[in-house]
Amino acid sequence: MKARAEIIVEGLVQGVGYRAFAKRVADKLGLKGYAENLPDGTVKIIVEGEKDQIEDFIEECRRGPPLSEVENLEVKWEQYKGEFDSFYYF
Repeated sequence: MKARAEIIVEGLVQGVGYRAFAKRVADKLGLKGYAENLPDGTVKIIVEGEKDQIEDFIEECRRGPPLSEVENLEVKWEQYKGEFDSFYYF
């Protein structure tokens, strides 16, 4: 089943390669969307694809790359929109 999730990642997640990590995981799982740094120090991720793949993605995001320290991860499930061609970050 196709799904979409908005994920907010809190902790030491900026300046540690977190967005590039999210892209690598998303590409590996065939997911589309984006990751961006927010001014409050969090990372926002919008991801679309198969729900089971998104759940795997979320588990990887909880771990994060080696230099990160994920303190909290909030997930809001949304209706699939199919608006992305790939996963990117900015």
